[in-house]
Amino acid sequence: MEPVTKVKRVCKTKPGKITDCCIRGGVFPNGFCPVNGSRLLVVRTIDEADGYDARRLKNDSFEKDTLLTSSDESELCVMQSMRSLTPEEYAKAFQSFLDHSTEHQCMDQFNKEELPDIVASLGNGKSTINVLGVGSGTGEQDLKMIRIIQSKHPGAFIKNEVIEPNPQHILAYKEAIKNSSDLNNVSFTWHQLTSMEYEKQAKEGNVGKKYDFIHLIQMLYRVEDIAHTIKFFHSCLDCCAKLLIIILSGDSGWASIWKKYRHCLPPTDSGHYITANDIKVVLDGMGVKYQVYDFPSVWDITECFIDGDTTGGHTLDFLTGTKDFMNTAPLGLKKQLRQALGQPECSTKKDGRIIFRNDLSMIVVSS
Repeated sequence: MEPVTKVKRVCKTKPGKITDCCIRGGVFPNGFCPVNGSRLLVVRTIDEADGYDARRLKNDSFEKDTLLTSSDESELCVMQSMRSLTPEEYAKAFQSFLDHSTEHQCMDQFNKEELPDIVASLGNGKSTINVLGVGSGTGEQDLKMIRIIQSKHPGAFIKNEVIEPNPQHILAYKEAIKNSSDLNNVSFTWHQLTSMEYEKQAKEGNVGKKYDFIHLIQMLYRVEDIAHTIKFFHSCLDCCAKLLIIILSGDSGWASIWKKYRHCLPPTDSGHYITANDIKVVLDGMGVKYQVYDFPSVWDITECFIDGDTTGGHTLDFLTGTKDFMNTAPLGLKKQLRQALGQPECSTKKDGRIIFRNDLSMIVVSS
């Protein structure tokens, strides 16, 4: 039996940021990973007595450690082609996801059925309502919510601020405003920053601005410290204010993939595997009052089971955070992931299509 050693997967998503996770597996002289029979990017824990020499190599896509034995210099578990999505590639995969899912329709249902009553009490009669969007992207959902706030507070002036690090998204947001004629009494301010950069800037400038409505829509997967981020923005709420967090439901297919089939995912996805269940743990620890609204959403992933299909390729890229997963992933890993996606806790079959559960939870936190 081969000796067991600790190995560490590493990928570089962008300069200065490394994402990693640990697994345990055997050392195989042919360089095949014991988890799925494929070559994987790894860093081996080295002990002085084990006779191994670590040699570091680098290329343009990622950082890798090649492990060579002192005797025959055989390569151990190195994967040379899989890499994380760039921001541009992620945007393309995300758009494909939106085109084949009901995510935005799900949010629209929440906006129609629940949001009007939620925002009705904002501002406590003030003539100006301060709104902050964190990770607002191109602003599609922001503008829908602003219109609802307008309808519940006619005559009030709305100061809308946006935290968004992607300059292309900000340009698209501004273009959407230019094409809108119903945003009277609304001002817009953009901060081209990450949420962490905004917090640092606010603290350094001793800016304690308060907001009546703050929303974090599908963005907590990418922050470095989820609990800290929630606590900070909750501290930015004024009295009679609300914090809206939209996140994947703990009953979604994503939750099953991340918890039960995480071994089927490559190490190239730099996001956090979190759902509403994790957010509720944070909020319970804070001792704050909140309410959860669950809404069904689906995603047609049929094409991801068809080799060579363009839409299927985008589907797998978005699922795994990996560029061209369909063509660069080891066959064993791709097979395992497809099998997991087809499990009943992840998806259902309808009219010959495979429909993935993309349920969302809207969590409304009081100040």
